[in-house]
Parts: sequence; structure tokens; C-alpha cells
Amino acid sequence: MRTEEETMRGNGQENHARSFGRTYPGSATEAAFPLGGIGTGNVSLGSRGELRDWEIFNAPAKGTTMPNTFFAIRVQPEGGEAITKVLESKLQPPHSLSHGLHPLSAGGLPRMNRSELSGAYPVVRVTFEDDKLPVRAELEAYTPMIPLNADDSGVPGAYLTYRITNAGDRPAEVVVCGSLINPIGGLTYDKFGNLHPEMPCGRNVNEFRREESFSGLYLSSRKWEPGDLKFGNLALLTTGSNVTFKRAWLRGAWYDFLQEFWDDFTADGRLTDLGYEEPSEEHRTDTGSIGIIERLEPGETKAFEFVLAWYFPNRINGWYDDVRDTRPGQETARNRYAARFSSAWDAGAYLIRNRARLTEGTFRFRDALFGSTLPEPIVDALAGNMPVLRSTTCFRLEDGSFFGYEGTFDDLGSCDGTCTHVWNYAQTLAFLYPELERSMRRTEFLEETDESGKMEFRARKRFGCEWIWGGKVAPAAADGQLGSVMRLYREWKLSGDGGFLKELWPHAERSVRFAFSQWDTDGDGVLDGEQHNTYDIEFYGPNPLTGFMLIGALKACAEMAAYLGETEAAKRYASQAAASAERLAELTWNGEYFVQRLDDPDRHKYQHGLGCLSDQLLGQQLAHLYGLGDLTDGEKLGSAIRAVYRHNYRADFSDHSNCQRTYALNDEKGLLLCSWPKGGRPKLPFVYSDEVWTGIEYQVATELIYQGAMEEALTVVAAVRERQNGFRRNPWNEVECGHHYVRSMASWGLLVAISGFEFDMAHCRMSFAPVLNRDDFNCFWSTGKGWGVYRQWKDWEKGGLRFEVEVLGGDLSGTEVSACGYTITL
Repeated sequence: MRTEEETMRGNGQENHARSFGRTYPGSATEAAFPLGGIGTGNVSLGSRGELRDWEIFNAPAKGTTMPNTFFAIRVQPEGGEAITKVLESKLQPPHSLSHGLHPLSAGGLPRMNRSELSGAYPVVRVTFEDDKLPVRAELEAYTPMIPLNADDSGVPGAYLTYRITNAGDRPAEVVVCGSLINPIGGLTYDKFGNLHPEMPCGRNVNEFRREESFSGLYLSSRKWEPGDLKFGNLALLTTGSNVTFKRAWLRGAWYDFLQEFWDDFTADGRLTDLGYEEPSEEHRTDTGSIGIIERLEPGETKAFEFVLAWYFPNRINGWYDDVRDTRPGQETARNRYAARFSSAWDAGAYLIRNRARLTEGTFRFRDALFGSTLPEPIVDALAGNMPVLRSTTCFRLEDGSFFGYEGTFDDLGSCDGTCTHVWNYAQTLAFLYPELERSMRRTEFLEETDESGKMEFRARKRFGCEWIWGGKVAPAAADGQLGSVMRLYREWKLSGDGGFLKELWPHAERSVRFAFSQWDTDGDGVLDGEQHNTYDIEFYGPNPLTGFMLIGALKACAEMAAYLGETEAAKRYASQAAASAERLAELTWNGEYFVQRLDDPDRHKYQHGLGCLSDQLLGQQLAHLYGLGDLTDGEKLGSAIRAVYRHNYRADFSDHSNCQRTYALNDEKGLLLCSWPKGGRPKLPFVYSDEVWTGIEYQVATELIYQGAMEEALTVVAAVRERQNGFRRNPWNEVECGHHYVRSMASWGLLVAISGFEFDMAHCRMSFAPVLNRDDFNCFWSTGKGWGVYRQWKDWEKGGLRFEVEVLGGDLSGTEVSACGYTITL
């Protein structure tokens, strides 16, 4: 099994890594692969093969486990002794709990010797090894994920398939059994780790159900009304034809429950149902088990198929208990999946009945992404941050509207409101599920922007609340508001939806007018007033962060106005953009990069002054991604982004002094938010300046690619993903102000930049201009109308480059695609 050093050194260099992602041994205890759909919550699969972090109850729940919940295998070779083990590898240290491992954890049961987890999101595989078992075992798990199909990518459940191979020389009977506690109502614990005698759950019911092609356990409760926040149910289904089940473990004293189950299962692989017909008592619950029985000939492999599904339809109508809609009848809301399914059983049945179609779409997507010729760290960064949009960071309501925190605490959302200045960076959702980004633009412009053009950067009006910051009405965020205008342009270009643009256009114009009236105090076309921004402070004076965001918004407005036939407005916006760019360069260009223009950087706290800000070209990076071109002189842009790398990248943090939050340390590599290579550091610089944020690292790497600095870009991306190595951090959870942080979805820009992908669905045009592996290149692509694979190769007989576009989903009939010097029509 790999050590941490071997994992960091070896991943990405093997064919296996390309076909199925990076591999993590059971000792990589930070590796946790989230299962679950958009707006459904998650349960994660750990590197030992264990189910962990049960976040299916409309709230984050990092570090949680479910008592009595695990899979086990019993193997009986013909004429030999049976062996029974939990289908997880051995528990990892430390083992220092004050009262040992509680029987609820089943920590004392035999487990497999070794495991390895291989993740190619959205599909994960865990292989198990044990010298005493005459079989090989492998688990494959996934929740459907199909680009442009948010509903089928938002099913509250997951496929769990154990593939068992008889490696012995005799036939063997194999039973794979799944056990699941009924948690409806909530589980709590006493000081000894026992289930608390006053915990909320009670009157819980475990049923065995059988339909024509599947059967399973359905876990519910008679205590909660359908509209209650605690109402819900789970299901563990199987397509196995020969099943054994126990609806409820023994309702005994002490640890009788586990002893009776394990003795029953190990004896003959058949479960004895104990015949309980009454619900559990108040403050009590039950655990149920279901197993699949198969006979395997020597060398034979069989699939033991399970589906885990959940259904907790009700959530607070808002962000927190004190930031929610309190109007009568509007206190709670329903999840989107509740509009499609009536129960966990219904959702699980949907997964089973549509398995072929959902699996084909999911695997096509996985193979399109992981089968590309992109460098391994790039693919790893793309896939590693897709879970954000299906984590508890995000939720989707019954009407289809989509919202997101910035990230999550272990047990609560972190920083509410679909924060505009953080979502500015994210690209993944827009390219995979553009309808959900359009939903957010509608919220921002139609509900959160007032008549003056001020946009609330946290969406609270939707939930009947006011956004208060520091005890008073919050200001607008300059970078967030202008970024929303640019993202309106992106959503229109990706979808080609002219009606959507026309609906939001008047509000976007008001937003831009507000920017000039609020932040351009001297009327020179450059923002210089009090500018709240993504660092949770205010910048004063001309600066590149908001300066380039303004230019990008103006260029986007020029394009949108022209499309809508507003010729004079288009000319005005284009003229304003050019003038603003010229003036910004005059004020902030220092000959190497762009700085903040302040006579005294200490006059106001938390400025960057002469510092080399990593985000100085954020607006430019967005402009490149969205097809708006250079916002100022190209030579200056190239110099500035290379300066960011040269001054802010660190190959070792052992001697880095940081009095702020720490995200990179010791021998790790990363990119600082700011440095002062020419001196002039303020006494109290902006509050995150010495930190390392993955989202900023990705957006800088993206702009480095656009400026031809591929080696530097790959160095930055590799540094991020080395830190997420499964031992130190979770490869599928990049944190900042919370788990599964939204800014990390800036990683998708790397794909757009490397492939040279440009899109204009309003005019039915796409183009590609790869900047790497031009003679043999392929990659995933997507717009709001379709998705697929782009391939480019050298024609060695005729000379020149050729290309093809494979459409795997959607309809792009009539779309012109330009690449390699010629154009085709799909």
C-alpha cells in the first residue's frame, strides 16, 4: 500500500490514474468521496470503504458516522470453513478514545486487511484485499451526473455495487449484507457513546418491501408529520433475486444488538427476522439488514447491486434559524427532489429502473473528462472541485431556483447568500448546468437589485430578510456587482437565450450606472470610492481588482446592447471601456504590474497599496474566459500575471510568517494572495494577504495559460493538488471559509483556457485553439446546448491539423465550429 510520499509522487504518472483518477490507500484517512446529487446532500465513501459524513439531513455533518451502518461479507467455500468480515479495511489510528470504540461503531469486528480508493468523480472504486478470503472484492459507487441534466444529476441516492470474484479453486457461497440504522428524527449520544435515552427519534418503522425486479428495506417514522423539518425516510434496495433480511436488530440491553446480528449472520449467512411488528419505542430506533446470496464458481465474478436512497424534503426557507422567512406559511421550503419523488423508495426505484440510461450518461461524462490529453493535475483539479455543486454548500428549491453558501462549517452553512463576490470565481456550474447559473442571475438582478441599481451581494430579500453588515444596511460589493454583469453575459453566450438577456438587461444597466455613481467619485471612469470586495474589507482609490472588473462589465454591456439592437448604448459602453482602461493603466501601472493608487496606504486599514495582488487580473481572466478579449495592453497583461507568479508563488512555507489563517504550511507549495516586492507593505494590510486560497491559485493559473506561461500555470495547479493528497487534505474538498468552498470552482477555467474554447450560442458558433499537445489533443467541452469531446490531430500524410467534434449530449445542429484554420457545421 502507498505511503503519503508515494501517493504524492506516483499519482498521475500511471495509465491507471488516467483511466480512473488518483488512488489512495486506506491509510489516507482524509480522502472522502462524496456521493449524492445536486441539492440532495451527501454521504461520503472513505478510503477504507466506509460510509461517513452523513450530510443528507439538509445540513452539513462533517465527521459524523451512522451507528450500526456498514456492509459485511460472508464467504463459505465448498467443503471449507466460512469467513465473515466487514467490507472495510482496518481502522486507522489513533485509538485513544476514553472508553474505547463503542459497539455502535462495530470497531471490534474483523475487517479486510487492505483497501485502495480510486476516484474519477463522479465515479469511485474501492478495492479490498485480504489474504484469508478466497475472493477478491471491489466496490463501485456513484450518483448519476450528466451535464445539462440537473434533475437526473440531483437524485437523492447512490449506486453501490460490490463485485466479488472467486479467486479460489472451489465453488463458494457468498453473501454481501448491508446494515443501516433508522435515523429519522435525529440521533444523539450520552457521555459513554450510547444512543441517548432522550434522543428525538422514536416510533420508527423498518419495512421489507418487494417489487417485481427489486426488494429492500424502507426506513421511516410515524412520529413526524409530512411538513415537519424532521420528516423523512431512507431506503436500501437491491436487485438481487435471492435475498435475506432482518428488519430490526435485537431490542435488547447493553450490546445485545450487535452480538445477535453478528452471530446470526456468521452462522449460515441467513438473517433471521425477529418479527417486531410495532414501531420502535419513543426515543429508540432500530437497525435493519439485507443481504444478497450468490454461488460463485472458481474464477467467476458476480455483482451484488445495492441502491442507497434518502428523502428529507423539508428545509428552513432561508439560510439560518435567524435568517429565514418567518411569514406565516412560508417558514419552510421543499427541496427540488421532493417535486420529483414521493419517498426514498420512489427515488431508489427510479435509480434502478433507469440504471442503464443514467449509468451510460454518467460514464460517458467521466470518460470524456478523464480520457482527455490534459495534464493530470488539471484533470484532477477539474474533477476534485465538481463535488462543490453537489455538496451541502448548495441547495435547490422546489421551483428549481438554486442557491449557495460560500462553503460550510462542519455542521452549518458558512457565509450565506450566494455571495456575488465569491461566486464570481466559480466556472464549473455555469458550464455543466447553465440553467442553475441563470437561476442565480435572476435572483441577483430581479430580486436583489433595487431601483437605484444597488445589488445586495448576499441574497436575503428572497427570504424576506434584510442584509445587515456591521449593524447597518450592507453596502454593495463592487467586484461582486460588476462580476454579475459579466456573468450575465456568460450565461447568455452559453445558452443563446435572447429572452433571458432581454429580461435582465434593464437591471444590468442600472447596476452599471450605480457603479459609476457610487464608486467613481471624480468621474474619470475609474473606481476610487469606498469599494467593498471579496476580502471582506473596503479598498479605496484606483486599484486593479475593481478596475478591471468595471472594464470587463462595460465590454460585456457593449456586446449585449449591440445584440439587443441598442446601437448608441453599445457605442457608449465600448467608449467607456476604452477610456477606463487607458485611465486605469495611467493610475496603477508601475512598469511591472498593477498597483493600488494611494498617497498613504495606511490612511485606511486593510489596503494593498504597492503590493503585487494575485487577483489584480481577475476581471481580465473572466474576460478571456467569456470571449471579451484583452481589456488593456497585452504586454502589460503578460508582465503583470508573470509578476504575480514570480513574486507570490512559494515553493516552501517553512519560513513564511503568517498571522492570518493558514492554508499552506511547512514544506507545501502555494501562491500568496499578495506580496510587496518593492516595499510599501501597509502596517495592517488587507486581512487575507498572507493566506493561500485555491480559487485564486486556479484563476491565476488560468490567466497564466492565456498569457502563454504554461509551465508556471501547471506548477501552481500541481501545488494545489499535491496539498490535497488524501493524507493532509481531502482531494474532493478544498476549503477556504468552509468546506467545499465555491471559489475553488475557478478550476474549470483551466479547461477553457487550455483548449482555447470560445462559445457563442447566440450566434451558434464555437471554436477551439488548444495551446498544449496540438498534434494529439482531446478534451471535454460543454455549452448550454450540448456537450461532448473535441479531438485534434496532425494529418501526417496531407500535412496540417484536423479536428472533429463529438456531441455526447444535447443538440447542436447547425452550430458552426472553427478550429485548425477551417470551419465545419454540426
